[in-house]
Amino acid sequence: MNLAAIPQLKHTDTNNFFLLSGPCAIEGEDMAMRIAEHIVEVTDKLKIPYVFKGSFKKANRSRVDSFTGIGDEKALKILRKVSETFKVPTVTDIHVPDDAAMAAEYVDVLQIPAFLVRQTDLVVAAAETGKVVNLKKGQFMSPESMKHAVTKVTDSDNEQVMITERGTMFGYQDMVVDFRGIPTMKQYAPVVLDVTHSLQQPNQASGVTGGRPALIGTMAKAGIAAGVDGLFMETHFDPANAKSDGANMLDLSLLEKLLTDLVALREVVNNIG
Repeated sequence: MNLAAIPQLKHTDTNNFFLLSGPCAIEGEDMAMRIAEHIVEVTDKLKIPYVFKGSFKKANRSRVDSFTGIGDEKALKILRKVSETFKVPTVTDIHVPDDAAMAAEYVDVLQIPAFLVRQTDLVVAAAETGKVVNLKKGQFMSPESMKHAVTKVTDSDNEQVMITERGTMFGYQDMVVDFRGIPTMKQYAPVVLDVTHSLQQPNQASGVTGGRPALIGTMAKAGIAAGVDGLFMETHFDPANAKSDGANMLDLSLLEKLLTDLVALREVVNNIG
């Protein structure tokens, strides 16, 4: 994949990692704009290629009363406004084939959730839009098996595809990242490490997913050291009251310090690579 395929992506000549970051879900316009403004300011300062992330709906929920969204079109229009206001590309996840064409009218990158990455009709529908496709590695899949998911995209005449590692199920309520899979998957496509979802603790008795946000810095640094091309991090100015995945999101106030450290580490990795 060529990063230049992502419209409005800045700082692509810096040899830095690229960043997909934003809230788990679009909860409203004000919160999305506030988060985007801060991340754009920080990434411009550090010259990090940046894509704003926000789910226009959440289809995979633990309970029927969990937050699923504010309305598809309303959320997608907010994603478009973020892009137009801050001149950055956007990414959102899709869940059924009909979502692909709809979301493609508003965003630049279509993301396939980990639980759905084996769904051929969904992957092909995303690929056929011509948009960049981000394939989340299934929690139940080996790195080697992601070659076939990538091939579904390229066989649909779309070479713009990347893979995101988001951890593998370890028992019932924990995730682990096997960093041996990073070089394996880089043979197939650029590889992103989903730092925050890799620290999830799913399947809690309460029906609300837990997490270990204190380890976000450790996980991100390990990813950079392992040679990932990009990082995925969900962030919010008030994680405790976020409507989705608050337990494993990064507090927005901590983002600049972490990214500054990661840029310094990336420079070291580049020099010894």
